[in-house]
Amino acid sequence: MKKVAFYTLGCKLNYSETSSISRMFEQKGYQKVAFNEQPDIFIINTCSVTDNADKKCRKIVREAQGINPNGYVAIIGCYAQLKPQEISEIPGVDAVLGAAEKFRLIDLLDGFVKAPVAQPGRVIASPIEEAVDYHVSYSLNDRTRTFLKVQDGCDYPCAYCTIPLARGKSRSDTVENVVKAAHEIAARGVKEIVLTGVNIGDFGLHDGKRTETFFELVQALDEVEGIERFRISSIEPNLLTDEIIAFVAQSKRFVPHFHIPLQSGSNKVLGLMRRRYRRELYVDRVTKIKELMPDCCIGVDVIVGHPGETKEEFLETYNFLNELPISYLHVFTYSERPNTLAVDIKPVVPQSQRAERSKMLHILSDKKRRAFYEGQLGTERTVLFEDEVVDGNMQGFTENYVRVTAKYDPLLINEVKRLQLIEINAEGQVEVREVETEVFHH
Repeated sequence: MKKVAFYTLGCKLNYSETSSISRMFEQKGYQKVAFNEQPDIFIINTCSVTDNADKKCRKIVREAQGINPNGYVAIIGCYAQLKPQEISEIPGVDAVLGAAEKFRLIDLLDGFVKAPVAQPGRVIASPIEEAVDYHVSYSLNDRTRTFLKVQDGCDYPCAYCTIPLARGKSRSDTVENVVKAAHEIAARGVKEIVLTGVNIGDFGLHDGKRTETFFELVQALDEVEGIERFRISSIEPNLLTDEIIAFVAQSKRFVPHFHIPLQSGSNKVLGLMRRRYRRELYVDRVTKIKELMPDCCIGVDVIVGHPGETKEEFLETYNFLNELPISYLHVFTYSERPNTLAVDIKPVVPQSQRAERSKMLHILSDKKRRAFYEGQLGTERTVLFEDEVVDGNMQGFTENYVRVTAKYDPLLINEVKRLQLIEINAEGQVEVREVETEVFHH
C-alpha cells in the first residue's frame, strides 16, 4: 500500500480541495500519512496570492526530499496553474498539474513513477479557459468545523489579483448538491460548516448562465438538520444584499459573522483597483448589519501599498476603518503579480512604506478586536469547542466569532455549549463560565 502525504498553502478553499483529493486517494487504496512519515508520494497544493509562493513551494519540496529522497512530488493549486514550467524545473518536482487536471491526478500520474533525476518534472496543465468543470469539495477530520466549497473561479477583473488566471471563470455547484453535501457532513457529526469559494456571493452560475442565487442557497441550508452553525466565509460588499443580511439576522443556523473585503477606504484607490463599489456602499452594508445584529462580528480584508496609493489615501483608509464598527482586519501587503493590471500603475509604493502601513493596520486590528471582545463581556453566547489542547486549555469560538478559552474537558469537544463571557486574559482570549441552568427563587 503506497503512502501519500499532503501539504496545503493558502486559503480555506485550498484546504477543502486538498481534503477531497486525499479522500480520492484513500478510496483507491492509498494510505494517507503525515508529511514526516516517509510517504511515497507528496502532494503540495499551492497558493499564488503573494510573491512568496515560489519560496514556499521550493522549501516544501526540499523538505519532502529530505524526508524521502525517492518520494514522488506532485504540485497542484493556483501557483501550479500560473507558473507550471518554472515549478517543473525545481529540483525534485516530478509533476505539475493545472486547475483543470488536479482532480484527476490519480489517473493522470498513473502509478506515480519517478522520472530520471536529470529531467524536469512533467507538466500537465491546460490553458485556464479549459478549467470549466465544478468539483464538489469539503474538508473533513481536520477540525470541528468543515470548509464546504460552493463556488469556484471569478469574473471580477480586480487590478491586483491573479485568481481569474489561476482558477478560471466563476462557476458554482447547485443548491441541491450543496444541501446534499451538508447532509453528508452532518452525518459525520460535524457541528459547523464554513461556506467557502473565490467569490461566493456570485453563486448560481452554471455554464455562464445564472440559474440560482446565493440567497436561495442560504435559505435552503438553513433547513439542514444536524448542522448547528453555518458561517459565510467572505462575501463581496456589492453582493451582500439586504435580503441576505435580514435573513441571517433571524436565521436558525446562520451565525452573526460576516467577512467583507474592503481593500481600500479611498474611492480613488478603489477605482485603481477596479473594485465594483465605493466606500459609501461599504458603510451602508456595515450600518445595515449592525442595525439588525448589534453583536455581529464583521471582519475586513484590506490591501496596503497598492500602486498609486499615496500617504493621504492610506490615512483615508485608516481613518475610515477606525470609525467603522468592525471587529478585526485581515491586512495584506500588496505584492506585484505578473500579468495583472496593477503592475503598470505608477507611482509604486516603496516596500518600507508598505511595511509601515501594514504595521499601523495590524495595531488597529488588535484595537478593534479588543473593543469588540470587551463589548461582549457579560453576555451569554454559544461556544463550539475545538479538539486542540494547549497547556491544559481548550479553545473555541462563539457564534459571533469571539475566541474563548476554558480548562480542558473531554466532554466539551465538538459540543456547542452556552456560556457567559467573563474577562479577557493576557493572551487576548475570553475566559468563560457556565451559565447557571436553574434559578432558585426564595
